[in-house]
Amino acid sequence: MPVRTMCRRALGLAWVIPALALLSVFVYLPLVQNFGFSTLTWDIYSGSQEYVGLENYRELFDDPVFWSSFANNLWYAVISIVFQVFGALLLAALVESVGSERWGRALRAVYFIPSAISLTVAGLLFYFVYEPNLGLLNHALDAVGLGQFGRAWLGQESTAMFAVIAMSQWQGFGYCTLLFAVAIQRIPSELYEAASLDGVGPVRRFFHVTLPLVREMTGLMMMVTVSGAFQVFNEVMVMTSGGPNNSTQVLGTWLYRNGFVRNDFGYAAAIGTVIFMITLTIAMAQLWITRRRRVEW
Repeated sequence: MPVRTMCRRALGLAWVIPALALLSVFVYLPLVQNFGFSTLTWDIYSGSQEYVGLENYRELFDDPVFWSSFANNLWYAVISIVFQVFGALLLAALVESVGSERWGRALRAVYFIPSAISLTVAGLLFYFVYEPNLGLLNHALDAVGLGQFGRAWLGQESTAMFAVIAMSQWQGFGYCTLLFAVAIQRIPSELYEAASLDGVGPVRRFFHVTLPLVREMTGLMMMVTVSGAFQVFNEVMVMTSGGPNNSTQVLGTWLYRNGFVRNDFGYAAAIGTVIFMITLTIAMAQLWITRRRRVEW
């Protein structure tokens, strides 16, 4: 191997090694430590620890609140895919089809505004929107003659989780729309012009031109959205804190409650390990599917 090539590789490693060292210390080492903590019963206030092996995991899989939390995360993921991926893609295509560049910019800004609001502020805002007596939602239903559908949205087990998910979709929808808009803007305009000359309508243009050429972005958004759905925390804590009767617990809030309220950090570490394995599996599966499709195309 030429000396010049060896020097270039050594220079490249000199830039890579510090980054790998930081990742090892702040990412990979804590993951390994967390798995070790999950094999303990650990009272962090007294410092007492006792090795129990996989007992925390056995207790975890027998815990009905864990499974209801997992189901809530699944609901969150499915609804997020529908709205924040496919819904945002459709809206981005509509915005980019606007003939006026000024109107296009204005619409992109309008849809992005909710994403500029922090999750905590958005959660507090919707907490008052859902308020049963003075809330905007129930008053709006009364105004259009649908007052019989009004209820304590965050106070009933049947509606609380979906109310939280709805707030989250409102907050993140514009960000996903903006990313899809950028992906659509990168599609050569000649393709749309050729399709128009062939008599292809806007619906067929969307399915035969836009959709195939934003597959990379769609795959990325699905991976990010699903992984994020299993890391939900802020919106649930702000709006319901997991209530009523644990009906809005998600894996992140159940981890927090066990670790910092019940002082069972070994059990909380086991939940954290499960969250990591779920998100890692989803990310690897999505990367494999995306790479396989790229080869086939």
